Amino acid sequence: MVSDAAWKPRLIALDIDGTLLDPATQAISAAVKTAVRRVVETGTQVVVSTGRSTLGTLPILDELELTSGVALCSNGAVRVDVAAREPVSIETFEPGPVLAELTRRLPGAIFASEDIGVGSLVTSKFSEDELHGPQQLATLDELVDHPVPRLIANWVDHEPAELIAAMTGVRLPNCTYTVDHYEPWVTVVPEGVTKGSALEKLRAELGIASEDTFAAGDGDNDIEMLRWAAHGVAMGQAAEIVRAAADEVTGPVAEDGLAAVLDRWFR
Repeated sequence: MVSDAAWKPRLIALDIDGTLLDPATQAISAAVKTAVRRVVETGTQVVVSTGRSTLGTLPILDELELTSGVALCSNGAVRVDVAAREPVSIETFEPGPVLAELTRRLPGAIFASEDIGVGSLVTSKFSEDELHGPQQLATLDELVDHPVPRLIANWVDHEPAELIAAMTGVRLPNCTYTVDHYEPWVTVVPEGVTKGSALEKLRAELGIASEDTFAAGDGDNDIEMLRWAAHGVAMGQAAEIVRAAADEVTGPVAEDGLAAVLDRWFR
């Protein structure tokens, strides 16, 4: 945690859903947009860091009027050039062994594998607000036909707590996964890939000191990012495990908690 009153971050990583965007309204508030734009105008690096696919992230970049730098999608597995609006780095894994284990542990789950820039292959249709972009029905065999950057399991008709219990202590082969406290989801990406690891790689490339980093998020997939940052901020509605990983807890997304904390340094 940063204690210097004169400190101001030079690299700011921001989650989308539950941090920038209020899931209840599916909107980014005017206060949050203004706060982010004020940061960008100072030349500070703003990195949208999300579990969303590229297709789900591009409209957010447009809404925030971000025109340069990079965005990290699919929990860090995909790096996007913001100016070109195209992926420049992609990490993948073989989904077959993972899918076999998840189908055994989560009977009845439906699955989606990301097809970058195109949409998703799905074993059953997800609702439109759950996946961004076109969905193409596929068999399990078709899902494991090639390496993917991200695989999602949705344990329909179950509560998030049930999924968390089913996955506690489970190791999936050659991958990193996170569970969701809001929906009964498992999100799987390549081994060793997290928002935190992707941000550390970017930080080193940019030559920004580790003590000049800031991150804000609300989900389990934000935990490594919050620990990575010199100053990590959890949103007020975040689960306790996420709050515990942060240096500070701000107000919930519905109360523009992100704007409140950014305005401390950028006014």
